[in-house]
Amino acid sequence: MTPFFPRTKRTSLPRPATAAAWLMASCALFSPNATSAQQLLSGSDGTSADTTTITTGTANTNAAALPGAPAVEDTAAITTGSISTDSGEPLLNDPTIDEDMARTNLRENTVDGLRSQLDIDRNDAQGIRLGSFVLKPTLGQTYNFESNKTGSSKESRSYLETGLKGTLTSDWSRHQLTVTGEGTWQHNVSGSGETEPTADLEAALRLDLSEQTTATLKAGYHFEREDSTDPNAVSDASTQSGIDQYTLGAGIERDFGILRGSAKVDFDRYVYGNVDLENGDTLSLKDRNRNAGAVTVRVGYELSPALIPFIEASAGKSIYDLREDTLGFERSYDSYGARAGIEADLGEKLNGEVALGYQTYRFDDNRLDELKGFTIDGLINWSPQRGTDVTYGISTGLEPSTTAGESGAMVYTLSSRATHELRTALVARLSNSLTFRNFPTGSSDDEKVWLTGAGLTWDLNRYLALTGDVSYEHTTRDSGPATNIARVGVGLTLRR
Repeated sequence: MTPFFPRTKRTSLPRPATAAAWLMASCALFSPNATSAQQLLSGSDGTSADTTTITTGTANTNAAALPGAPAVEDTAAITTGSISTDSGEPLLNDPTIDEDMARTNLRENTVDGLRSQLDIDRNDAQGIRLGSFVLKPTLGQTYNFESNKTGSSKESRSYLETGLKGTLTSDWSRHQLTVTGEGTWQHNVSGSGETEPTADLEAALRLDLSEQTTATLKAGYHFEREDSTDPNAVSDASTQSGIDQYTLGAGIERDFGILRGSAKVDFDRYVYGNVDLENGDTLSLKDRNRNAGAVTVRVGYELSPALIPFIEASAGKSIYDLREDTLGFERSYDSYGARAGIEADLGEKLNGEVALGYQTYRFDDNRLDELKGFTIDGLINWSPQRGTDVTYGISTGLEPSTTAGESGAMVYTLSSRATHELRTALVARLSNSLTFRNFPTGSSDDEKVWLTGAGLTWDLNRYLALTGDVSYEHTTRDSGPATNIARVGVGLTLRR
C-alpha cells in the first residue's frame, strides 16, 4: 500500500546492560548453585545492588528469583530481538515510466503522485556509515546506440551516458531524514542527436510527533530537457529548453481510531531556459516561468487493516511570472479537484491504491476554455512468487499548452513493470507504457505514445553489476508522420 504520507513502525532502543549483569545471568542459567553466580559479582557476603532480567523471545529468566538469590533493589530489563528501521532506498522517479526511455515530458505532477514500492535498481551493498547516517552511492557508465525516424527523416547517434546516484539515510531511533540524488550526463560519440541530461535531488524529513501523528517536510530539485516530440516544444530548435523545477512540501497525518486524516501543502517553481534555434539565434521562454501551489486534504475510513476507502479534495493556484505570454494570453489559472478511492494492503503479495476523480483548470483569460476532465489513478504492487515483482499503474495529468487559443491536454498513462530473478545474481526487467494525450479544446492533434523495454542485470559481485537494455518507442498523432525511436545499451554499475 502506498499511503498519503508514508508511515513507519516506531521502535525504542533497549536500555544498555553492564557486562557484569550479563555475566551474572549466564552463571545463573548454567550453574547448579545460583548463589555462586551471585557471589561472582557481589562478593562473599552475597549482597547485590543490581539484578538484571533477560528477555529473549518468550523465555524469561530472573536471577533474583533463583534459590539463594538476595533481595533485589533495582531491576534493569534487557530485551533482545530485531530492531526495525526504515532505511530502504526510495525511488527517485515514477517507477512505472523509465525516465531513461520515456519521452512524455509532463511538467505537472500526476493527480495522485503515487510511488511504487518496486525498486528496479537494487542496491544490496552495505553502504558507508557516516556517523548516524548510511550513504549508498552508485556510479554507472553505459554505451548506447539510438535510432530516431520521423517520416522520411532519420538520424542516429552513439553516446556515452554517465549516471551518479546516492541515498543518505539516517539511522535514528525516532524521526528519519532521507536525502536522495541522481544525475545523468550524455556525450555523443558519433552521429547527431540532442543529448538529454537529467538531475534529481530530494530531501524528506519524517517527524514522529506521537504514536498517532506523523509530519513530513520535503524539498527537492529536478532538471530535464524538454523533448523534441513534446507538443509544447519549439519545432525549429537545435537544442530544446532546459526545465528547472524546485519543490517544497509539508504534510501531517493523524489516526483518529478508525478514521485517518491527512493534509499537505505543495509548492512548485518552474523555470524554462532559452532555446537554441537552427539558424543560430536563441529564443527566450521566460513567459512560461510560473509558481504553482496546492492544498490537499484526505480522510480515510478503516474498514479493516487491509481495506481503507478514502475521499480527497484539493485546491490550488498557478501564477505565471508574466501576466501575458508572447501570444497575448493570460495563462495563470485556479485548480480544483476531488477524488474517491480505496487503499488495499494484503501483505507483501498484493497491495496498492486506486481512485476516481475530477480535475479542472480555470484560466484567467476568458478566451481560454476551462481544462477539465475525469481522472483515474492507481498503483498495484503484486508479487506472484518470491523473486518476481510486478507493478501496474494508471495515472492522469493535466498539461497546460503554449498554443494560441489552446488550454492544454489531459494526459492518461497506463503502464506495467516487472522484475524476475532468473538466478540469484541475474535479474530480468520488462516495462511497457501507453500514453494518450487528449486536447479537449482547440485544434491541436491528439497523440499516442507506446513505449516498451527490456533489460538484464548481472551482479558480478556485491559491488559491481553488468547491465544491458533495449527499448522501442512509437508515437502517432492525428495528423503528421509517426516517430519511431529504438535504443540499445550496455554498461557497468558500481555500488558501495
